[in-house]
Formats: sequence, C-alpha cells, structure tokens
Amino acid sequence: MALNSAMYSGVSGMSVNSEAMSVIGNNLANSSTVGFKGARTTFSDVLSSTVFGSGGTSQIGRGTGLGAVDNIFSQGTFESTASDTDVAVEGEGFFLLKEVGNDVSFYSRAGAFNFDEDGFLVSPGGLQVQGRNYDLNGELEPGDPRSIQVDAEGLIPAKVTTEVTFNTNIDANADVVPNPVFNPDDDETFNFASSVTTFDTLGGQHLVTIYGRKQDIAAGGAVNTWDWFWTANDDAGNLLTEAPLATPSGQIAFNPDGTLAAVPLGNGTGAIAAADLPWDNGSANTGLDFNFETTQFNNESQVVSANQNGYTAGNLTNVGIDGEGTVIATYSNGEQKKVATLSLAKFVNPMGLQQVGSNMFVESGESGAPRVGLPGPELGNIMTNSLEQSNVDMGQEFIRMITTQRAYQANSKIITTVDELLGDTINLKR
Repeated sequence: MALNSAMYSGVSGMSVNSEAMSVIGNNLANSSTVGFKGARTTFSDVLSSTVFGSGGTSQIGRGTGLGAVDNIFSQGTFESTASDTDVAVEGEGFFLLKEVGNDVSFYSRAGAFNFDEDGFLVSPGGLQVQGRNYDLNGELEPGDPRSIQVDAEGLIPAKVTTEVTFNTNIDANADVVPNPVFNPDDDETFNFASSVTTFDTLGGQHLVTIYGRKQDIAAGGAVNTWDWFWTANDDAGNLLTEAPLATPSGQIAFNPDGTLAAVPLGNGTGAIAAADLPWDNGSANTGLDFNFETTQFNNESQVVSANQNGYTAGNLTNVGIDGEGTVIATYSNGEQKKVATLSLAKFVNPMGLQQVGSNMFVESGESGAPRVGLPGPELGNIMTNSLEQSNVDMGQEFIRMITTQRAYQANSKIITTVDELLGDTINLKR
C-alpha cells in the first residue's frame, strides 16, 4: 500500500535529519577547538518506484538517504599567542605528526606545540612533530622528515675565535704622530685604536686591540698608507704581540678616493701563527686572521663595527619557531642555532582525509598521497605566535539547526498523518 511507503519516507527523513543534527552539534561543540574543520551533511534521494496510470508511466520517490558528510577545509582565523612554539598554517598544508613506534603519519592543522622532557617537539597529544633537521654546518639534511629534537642538555660549546673583522674609517687628515716608535701605552705613538673581545678554545675571553699609525711622507713613508699593530694579553697578564713590538704587523694602503687599495703584508689579512697566541689558561694555542673593511675619508677616525666569529659556552634560554617554520634555539651567550624546519603536507583531495580524533587526519584512497615539503607559497606559509581557530560559523550553524529541526518535524508529521489515514482505513469495516 502507498501509505506504508509514505510512512517509511517519513522515517528516512527523520533518520537523515537526526544525522544532520549530530553533525551540527559536533560543529558547535568544536567552535573553539584549535584547528578544527567543520563538516556539512548532504542528502540524496532514494531510488523511486514506477507506477502506471492513465497518463502513462510515472515515478514516486521512496524517501531520502545520507549522501555524505564532507569536511570543510576553509581557512580559519588566527589568534595571537605568547608561546614561541605556537604556529599556524596559512594555506592548504598540514603539519606532520608521528607516534613513537608507529610509522603511520598523522596530519593536523592544530599547531599548539611544545617540548617534552626529552627535547622533542610534540603536539598536545604527545605525537612528535616532523621536519628536516640541520647538520653541524647549518645545512638542511636530505631525506624524509624526522622527529624534531632540541639537545636535552641545553648547552652549546664554546667556539674559538679565528677571524676578526674591523669596519672602520681612518681620518685622511690625521696628523703624523710625534713619536714614531709604537708603544701601546703611549697614545702619541698611534693615531687610532680599536678593541674586540675574542674567545679561546675553552671559551675564555681575551681583549685584542689593533692600532693604526699614519706613515710620515717626510720620513720616507708612502702616501695614503698606514702601519697597523696588534696586542693582546694572556690570563697571566703577559703581553702577546709580534716581536719586536715596534715592528708593524702590516700596512694598509688606500686609493685616492679613500677606498681600500691593498694590505701588502698577508695578501689582505694579517695572519698570526697559532704558536704566537698561548693564552696560559690550559686552552690550545690559537691564531687570528685580521680582516680590514676600512676606508680613509676626510672624517674623524671611527669604528663602525668590530666583529669576530667566536663565542663562549652558553645555556639554552629559549626555543622558538620563525616565519619560515625554522626551529631556532637561543643561548645565553647570544648565539642562535637552527635545529630543524617544519615539514608540511598537501593533498589533492583533503576532503577525502579520514578523521581519527584529536584534531588529526590520516590519508585514505580518496585523499590521495600527500606532497611533502618545506613551508612556502605552495604548501602554506607559517604564522608564528599564532593558532588557527575553528572555521565553524556559529550563525550559519544555528540557521542549519533551525532548518534541520523543521525538516525533522515535517517528516514526523508525515508519520502521524499516515497513522491517521491507516486508522481511517481500518475503520472502514465497522
């Protein structure tokens, strides 16, 4: 009887609308969940039956069924945070996560990361974040992404100074010094001085000073040429320098326009043999290369910068992630070390990903295999000190709730109406 078909059509409508209400409820429940992607329900009609009438053949539908529940991967808004390990993806990429002892890759948009007791960068659920590590030379290691770990000891060893660079201007109008015999304790024997702190193999600090003296043309010196000297002291206070003290370590020559022409001794650098620098503190003897980025302009002598490539040992003070997805460790000596760069994955059909809870997905046959790489325009850009919020629109969900509720009520009305009609049919025999 057609009445029975109408009743079951109403039942199917109530069933799918209850499923739709469950999806709406889940969306609203996760409206504050970091990185959550909302879903929608689509219905499809059930195969119809064919009836025959005077007007010919017709079809009557038999209700509705659940077509699919699709995840909506639209971009969520960003919330600024105070944590240096909170990151968000602007684009279509996903973070890669792995569970210890499990080769299955999990994918997530929630970037609320932190470090565990072993120094691994992990998600709130304890899964390890994947990326490409840097080697000792500061280059990205080849191969597949691996778990990101910062040295649990939190120490960076000292680095010995091997090179010192002075960026200075020497006054072209400087007077010839009255005393031509160099003495570091007599400022009348040189025109300018500049110092920089260097480090030995143990991280000990030593002050190294260079001095400049304009050559006297009247005494046979060259035009636009300066003598330079250096001194340092070991831990016992002994003066370290080249012998004899009055002998220049080299000369610096300038072009008529004030630019550097040549450093005749050392082919551009003043090289000091390692044996000449015994620091007398148990460290190894070290040498220095002096590099000059010097000008001679008609302006007072001044040091723009004095840099060296060493540092003392340091303790880990902070770990953060920059805008390129690079995990950077900062130490108490001011040094920064690149640890790794986050890896991102992108899918041809992200709507085919399978949800596994805890803001995570796994790939499926419908999603296809991921394309894995570093952050960028293709896979997504990294937003630092930020978290991506849920993309659920509460206003839109409430509208869907109202329409779903009304649809459920309408289908329930079909059942009560059919029930009345069946009652009238039964009463025909009375």
